[in-house]
Amino acid sequence: MKEAIVAKGPKVTIHDVPVPKPNADQVLIKVIYSGSNPKDWKLPEMGNTHNSGDDIAGLVEAVGENVTEFKKGDRVAAFHQMAAPNGSFAEYAIAWDHTTFHLPTKTSFEEGATVPLAAMTSAIGMYLRLGLPEPWAATTTPIPLIVYGASGAVGAYAVKLARASNIHPIIAVAGKGQNFVESLIDRSKGDTIVDYRNGDDAVVSGMKDALKKAGVNEVRYAFDAISEHNSFMNISQVLAKQGSKITLVLPWGDFSAIPDYIKQEITMVGCVHMDIEAESSEGKAGIKTGAKDFGYVFFRLFSRGLQEGWLTAHPYEVVPGGLNGLETALSNLKNGVNSATKYVFKIEDTK
Repeated sequence: MKEAIVAKGPKVTIHDVPVPKPNADQVLIKVIYSGSNPKDWKLPEMGNTHNSGDDIAGLVEAVGENVTEFKKGDRVAAFHQMAAPNGSFAEYAIAWDHTTFHLPTKTSFEEGATVPLAAMTSAIGMYLRLGLPEPWAATTTPIPLIVYGASGAVGAYAVKLARASNIHPIIAVAGKGQNFVESLIDRSKGDTIVDYRNGDDAVVSGMKDALKKAGVNEVRYAFDAISEHNSFMNISQVLAKQGSKITLVLPWGDFSAIPDYIKQEITMVGCVHMDIEAESSEGKAGIKTGAKDFGYVFFRLFSRGLQEGWLTAHPYEVVPGGLNGLETALSNLKNGVNSATKYVFKIEDTK
């Protein structure tokens, strides 16, 4: 099969390699479309040269002996384990069964390729890190929420999940993707958009004004889907001085300037592939799987949400040439060329 390897630059080379085989708890998927994310060029920049694709949409080719939910021919999407072999920039990819989910027939493979990593990142940030009410226990009282970077895939899915949980008012901070964000929020419940292109002072005052207009005295929760360029410092000037939480999506950032009264949480989507460490407080309490179970539940909820329509795919652009277009697309991601869209790749178009 064809497989693309991403190196620093980004530089992409395509190789002929054997089709992998799933282990007992894995699924082998014929990749119809692969999605892409900023980490697909960022990790290779750190020296990790590999097939960095993690968003899979395609057809089940084979399953391991312990897999019961899937069979050959099923339409699925999946989150590949980051930095592991056999990623989605290939004709066939491997995913664990608990991070694989059925795609409704109404959801195209192109759409499916936009969901796994970004939507799960948002779910982890919203519910595991900020501790907000899940969609099945939606709140009946106002819970103000700042989503910084709401036009990107992670921020947009955070807004969609917030609405599923009836969390309002949402203060969505965005730039040139505001028209898209407007389609996500609910103005009747006090949601609003603040333009970050007007500068830091304007962003801070804009968030404060939005809260006043919504009749809210304070905001305690923030999902920072940018986590750089002063985003978290702008948020820090608005969050309440007691009981506040912020979750950030860049584990290598320096967030020491955030005031001590704000609890910081790092959202790492890779936790859905990790076991609980035996010596941790959770491990000593007998908890074994932790975020793996969270991932299992929410990926299945995503399937239902796509079927019912309250969860929708992110806007996408199909890159010409399949994997032959990967290097240009990742360079565009690195240089901030695209806005409010995800690049997806039709694998069979690869020469």
